[in-house]
Amino acid sequence: MERRAGWMRGFGELEQAIMDTVWAAEAPVTVREVLHRLTAERQLAYNTVHTVTEVLHRKGWLTRAKDGRAYRYRATRSREEYAASLIDQVWASGADRTATLVRLFDELDATEVAELRAALAERAGGDRS
Repeated sequence: MERRAGWMRGFGELEQAIMDTVWAAEAPVTVREVLHRLTAERQLAYNTVHTVTEVLHRKGWLTRAKDGRAYRYRATRSREEYAASLIDQVWASGADRTATLVRLFDELDATEVAELRAALAERAGGDRS
């Protein structure tokens, strides 16, 4: 995870696309498999995808294991952990947590609100204080 002076930046466009592909995969993927899935949407060079995948590996978002001449990559953290890390940035900015959460929750639909309420009720029932 890249942090500079307490700040972690979000993924760039291609980093996000690669991570989305890795997260969606049922098993670890090679760069060629990622490239194949991404070229349905855009034209990319193998070397570009390989370089960005290696950057994500160096940042700690991907692990790799040798598979013949290639590596297979898998995410070290879930999509939800990534999203939570971005929210942590908001908290670090000094934003009012309650006001920020209310604003965020205003964007949820009724099903999401119900799911959130159920999760909060479960958490309260577990008494994690």
